[in-house]
Amino acid sequence: MTHNTLTNILTFRLGTEKLAIPAEYLREILEMVPVTRVPQASSFATGLINVRGVVVPLTDLRVALQIPRTAPTEDTRVLVLEIMLGEEKSTVAVLADQVEEVTTISRKEIGDVPPVGSPWPPEFVLGVGQLREEFVMLPDLQTIFKTYSAADAAKEKVAA
Repeated sequence: MTHNTLTNILTFRLGTEKLAIPAEYLREILEMVPVTRVPQASSFATGLINVRGVVVPLTDLRVALQIPRTAPTEDTRVLVLEIMLGEEKSTVAVLADQVEEVTTISRKEIGDVPPVGSPWPPEFVLGVGQLREEFVMLPDLQTIFKTYSAADAAKEKVAA
C-alpha cells in the first residue's frame, strides 16, 4: 500500500465538529428511531434501538470526544456500524447531528493530532485530515468502544 492510498470515508457532524469514519463500517443510516432507555446506563450508551429486529446499543461519541451535547433536530441520524471489538464483529449505533457525504481522503492528508490545542482526548483520535478547506477528525472507534465497554463492565461489577 502506498502512502498515497485513498480511503473511502463517511463524513458527519457532531455539533460544530466534522468527523470521518471508514465507509466500510457503515451498514445503514436511519432517521431517529424510538430509543429504549436503559436504567443506570452510562451517558455514552444511553439506550437500545431496534434495527430490523436486532437490538443494537445507541451510543453518543460526543461523550468520549468531549463535544458539547445538542438536542436532536430534523437532521439527526443514527449510523448503524459494524466494527471489530476484540475478536468479533459488533453492530453498534452512533448518533450524528448531520450526515454529510461518502467521499475519499488520501492517507497523506491525514496527520497526527497536534499535542497542543486539540479539544479531543488524543487516545480517542486516529488523526486529523484536511478535506477541501476543512479539518476532519477521525475517531478511533475501536479504542472508544473498548474503553467505554470496559468502564461499563467495571461499573456493573461494583453494583453487583
